[in-house]
This record gives sequence, structure tokens and C-alpha cells, in this order.
Amino acid sequence: VQLQASGGGLVQAGDSLRLSCAASGRTFSNYAVGWFRQAPGKEREFVTAINSGGRFTYYADSAKGRFTISRDNAKTTVYLQMNSLKPEDTAVYYCAVATRYRGLLVKDYDYWGQGTQVTVSS
Repeated sequence: VQLQASGGGLVQAGDSLRLSCAASGRTFSNYAVGWFRQAPGKEREFVTAINSGGRFTYYADSAKGRFTISRDNAKTTVYLQMNSLKPEDTAVYYCAVATRYRGLLVKDYDYWGQGTQVTVSS
């Protein structure tokens, strides 16, 4: 599975962004997908995830109420809608695929995209 994240950019606090994660591979619809982020000097952290069918979603406390994950299996793409962005959301955002569900940690995901930079100015 190859993943391509896009949609990052420089925005002001309170703005919105939508990230996309385009995947290759016919089995994409069988896999859970997660978004993680890594700020400078910090460890990569979980943001949100969605199961293979799109029925179940999971959010970090920092993302609840502001971020929404969704997927379009026909387009083999997962989206991350981010609203009410804060400076502390500044990070490189990565999408990742779990070929089988094990959890919401970095180590539980098997394939990773290259990341897209999100910068939120105050």
C-alpha cells in the first residue's frame, strides 16, 4: 500500500483545512486508516482513525469536536477535516494504514505516507 498525504498549508488560528490521504491498492477498503502528527521535538502522536467500512471512528482528546475523519473507498481516499485550528495543531500530519486492527498507537500501523505540513499562526 502506498499513501500520499496532501492538503497541508499555512493558516491562521480559527481557520480550517482538509487533508487528503490517497492510497494505492485494491485492498484499501479492507484496512483501517489513521492520522498521526508530529510536532518539532515531539514524538509522533495519534490524532484520529477510521475503520475499514467507515462506521467507527476514534479521536484523540485534542481532536474531538474540531476534527472529522471520513473515507471514500471508491476513491481510495481518507480525509481529515480540521476546523477551529490552533497554533498547537502545528505539525507534520501523516496518514497510515493498519492491515489489521491492533490499536491506536504508531506501532500498530503498517504503512505510512510521507506527511504534509500544517502550520497554524496565532
